[in-house]
Amino acid sequence: MTALFDTMHAEDYEQVVFCADRSVGLKAIVAIHDTTLGPALGGMRRRAYATEAEAVTDALRLAQAMTYKAALAGLDYGGGKAVVIAERPVTEPQREMLFRALGRAIESLAGHYIPTEDMGTSTADIERVRKESRFGVGREEVCGGGGDPSEMTAWGIFCGQRACLEELDGTDDFGSKTVALPGLGKVGYPLARHLHQAGARLIVADVDASRAQQAEADFQARVVSPQDIYSQECDILAPCATGGLFHSQTIPHLRCRIIGGGANNQLLSDEDGDALSDRGILYAPDFAINAGGLINVADELGPGGYRRERAQAKTETIYTTLKTLFTEAKQRRIPAHRLAVTLAQERIRAVRELRRLNAAPA
Repeated sequence: MTALFDTMHAEDYEQVVFCADRSVGLKAIVAIHDTTLGPALGGMRRRAYATEAEAVTDALRLAQAMTYKAALAGLDYGGGKAVVIAERPVTEPQREMLFRALGRAIESLAGHYIPTEDMGTSTADIERVRKESRFGVGREEVCGGGGDPSEMTAWGIFCGQRACLEELDGTDDFGSKTVALPGLGKVGYPLARHLHQAGARLIVADVDASRAQQAEADFQARVVSPQDIYSQECDILAPCATGGLFHSQTIPHLRCRIIGGGANNQLLSDEDGDALSDRGILYAPDFAINAGGLINVADELGPGGYRRERAQAKTETIYTTLKTLFTEAKQRRIPAHRLAVTLAQERIRAVRELRRLNAAPA
């Protein structure tokens, strides 16, 4: 436990909440990183973990990424994440009770954390949470929400990849480009569709072979194994599954020019981003390029409720964000991934200082 507090102090986490309900088998962690800009906004993730410590680490890293994602995207929200440990399959009735129990835990936080969908969860799970809590976005369209945000995440990644191509080639033409796409889930598959429509050649892989076969049929994609996808020669590598992908064991085998995809926390460390830069690989920081989903659900909290046109227009500014990031990174002579964190932290500090000055007695 001491190590957890050390981590929280070192990285300025505000709160880590452990949630349990034996009657429904709930084991969950809610990590809240920073709420300077506003309530913590971030997904609920349900997946299996080898250990509880691994689940805590995932929650912490994801919450911090949400802070930086919101800050860099210009959203007035902080970063948080809920991780639900999946120890066994559940039936639909059991799933309802599980997420209603999580909803009660989230309600107890009184709006400090606002959940949305993430890996292993859906709009239906948000509605289950909302049966017990006032808080939750990414709601079904019939309930006034924007639905599953994955499509908007994919669109934002595509816009960001255009910026990456322009940075290296001076053109955003996908017609002669090859994109390797690991992960064909809720984000990866619509991203593959956008890329196919833009004329890109696709190499795909997924742990679910049926998804890869469907992409082969729909997009004339070439299918490879999940183990081989990262070493394929390509222009863009677009990981859209789990994180922790790029480190000393994997970076030497990469044969791409650009990395830009939907997976969160793709780097194990900042030093791994430096290693990509040293190899001449342009890395689009994950929390910059994959912010479309967060932008989409945040719009549900905007004036007048959710408006798709407004959310899409804001998502498309990811293109401009990356163009500016790459230009300024060259001017400052630092890798883009380090600058992205710096810019997010600078915005948070500026708002914190403004509030301090406003609160000071005259």
